[in-house]
Amino acid sequence: MHLAQAILFVVDVPRMQAFYEGVLGLAVAAAEPGFVQLSAGQALLALHAIPPEYAPEVSSPPVEREDQAIKLAFHVDDVDAERARLVEHGVTMRETKRWSGIAFCDGIDPE
Repeated sequence: MHLAQAILFVVDVPRMQAFYEGVLGLAVAAAEPGFVQLSAGQALLALHAIPPEYAPEVSSPPVEREDQAIKLAFHVDDVDAERARLVEHGVTMRETKRWSGIAFCDGIDPE
């Protein structure tokens, strides 16, 4: 068994696609109105529109969602360099942390 796809339910699919495609560099694998699949290495990241009647309020700038039990993790060769690049693109990033030989850094997407 392997993970094939993770689905994020989002308010604004085009805005989130612009972030994951344009800022993080994921390639579009398939798209139709309200649904986009992005290639994320061995798996796909799908963005699925939340129906307007169920869509939560989205703040600008975005705030951390502390009521969610999911965190996406992407691998990069140089965490500090990627963090700096994302900050240059206006992404809210936390400081890099190191634990047991692993470097990691949390960021906040547009929603």
